[in-house]
Amino acid sequence: MSRREYPDRPICGVGAVVIKEGRVLLVKRGIDPNKGLWAIPGGSLKLGETLQEGAEREILEETGVTIKAGAPVYSFDFFEKDSEGRIRFHYVIVDMIADYVCGEAKGADDALEARWVSPAELRHMHVSRNTLRILDFLKSHFLEEV
Repeated sequence: MSRREYPDRPICGVGAVVIKEGRVLLVKRGIDPNKGLWAIPGGSLKLGETLQEGAEREILEETGVTIKAGAPVYSFDFFEKDSEGRIRFHYVIVDMIADYVCGEAKGADDALEARWVSPAELRHMHVSRNTLRILDFLKSHFLEEV
């Protein structure tokens, strides 16, 4: 079984970019990596799940929001090494674009908080570097309201 911390192989992570009324759904991470930073919600893909199923499950677990996940729109590698140079975390993350279906955003599972964030609010929050990259990429390629 692969462990999250000091894994023996990369872990597949899946997330979803959900836009509602010009605001993006973000979570404040409650665990490492990036504990305390705002990020696209998501988590680890389970054996036998499609990317879409994993994204839909993770967003519901972390935020209480039901989504319909679409196609992958962004992927990246995430590595974090410890002070001795050992790989502490290694994820290959695939983020899906998703439609909001229903539900009120609230932090649950690994998320301390969940909320809909406007572009103006985003500038004043501690947001993970990868989340900013994803939103910049989507803004320039797909979404004008991010």
